[in-house]
Amino acid sequence: MANSFMEELRWRGLLHDSMPGVEEHLAKGNQRGYIGFDPTADSLHVGNLVQIMILVHFQRCGHTPIALVGGATGMVGDPSGKSGERDLLNEDALRHNQSCIKAQLERFLDFSSAENAAELVNNYDWFKDMGFLRFIREVGKHITVNYMMAKDSVKNRMETGISFTEFSYQLVQGYDFYWLYKNKACILQMGGSDQWGNITTGTELIRRMDGGEAFAITTPLLTKSDGSKFGKSEGGNVWLDAARTSPYKFYQFWLNATDDEAARFAKIFTHWTQVECDALIAAHSAEPGRRKLQKEVAGFITTLVHGQAEKESAIRASEILFSNATDGWAHLSEKQLLDVFDGVPQAELQLTALASGIGIIELLTDHTGFLPSKGEAKRALKEGSIAINRIKAPEDHSVNSGDLLNGKFLLLQRGKKNYFLVKVV
Repeated sequence: MANSFMEELRWRGLLHDSMPGVEEHLAKGNQRGYIGFDPTADSLHVGNLVQIMILVHFQRCGHTPIALVGGATGMVGDPSGKSGERDLLNEDALRHNQSCIKAQLERFLDFSSAENAAELVNNYDWFKDMGFLRFIREVGKHITVNYMMAKDSVKNRMETGISFTEFSYQLVQGYDFYWLYKNKACILQMGGSDQWGNITTGTELIRRMDGGEAFAITTPLLTKSDGSKFGKSEGGNVWLDAARTSPYKFYQFWLNATDDEAARFAKIFTHWTQVECDALIAAHSAEPGRRKLQKEVAGFITTLVHGQAEKESAIRASEILFSNATDGWAHLSEKQLLDVFDGVPQAELQLTALASGIGIIELLTDHTGFLPSKGEAKRALKEGSIAINRIKAPEDHSVNSGDLLNGKFLLLQRGKKNYFLVKVV
């Protein structure tokens, strides 16, 4: 028998808090629940993946997920978890971002099944014709200022200051829940634990405006083992859009997880059952050096987001980079090479300079600056620690155009980890 949604959240470590009665209500059969997504960028990032997967698990447990793209709330800005006022976007930018986000959500959720097809809504559609006076008469009068100021999202900003715009955010989000309750029979809102105040404002509005009952569920905020924010890498956010974060870098983000992180990720970000997760974690523990858990998790999520072909391409690039083989580099595309060595020091070299060949010492120093002096270059060559395209370079080597990868790159290396990429123009 399939798990109930609440059981699924519990074993996956995804339940932070819930309102009394929600489990009994969900047990009655197919129910509707929603999560809101902020359209302030044209792509979601892996920090959003927790909430996306909550909707995925909700649908897989037989319920109907609603993804709300906040076209109206995106114009206001949510103060939850923020220490300062946010920049606001115009409608054209928000509409563009919404269409991009919808395309991404369609990779995860089934929008076509007959019984519990996912639905996408945009709160701009019910706010665009609601004037300010109507809003404060119909909505604002039901919630006291005392109630609103008691929320952590407001209290945490009282010393530094909060605008009326962001102060009113919880009313706007609360009305979203009320509108979905009235028009879509939606009885549940879900979100991260920092959203508890906003969500319960919605349940309170439903109670006061309609005498109805609605529920809230929140999930823990996910952090890395070192306490840093999940979804960030050295280069910033890890995005779901391949144009912002390449499939190779996306794959590497998951592959570089610690054992503890990978065990959590297997439960949160896959469709695997509890038995399958436990078996994989046990197999990994028996031979942790093979990093089986990290590879399986990285492969599953990369396929989910970018497709099978991009996952296989990312794996090939990873195997070439971390193997001792020298013949794989020629098979990498220019884009893959640049992805693999993004952040590695680089220099440009004129193709004409290679016509008659360049001595290895001059290449390492005068032409690229990879090494600071010819004396150091000679020492490194004598030690046998210099390689070109992963092939150990002799002291008398002369580099010419025949050494180029893809007809335009030279990969210099000192030791195991010190790389330098030369682009020939």
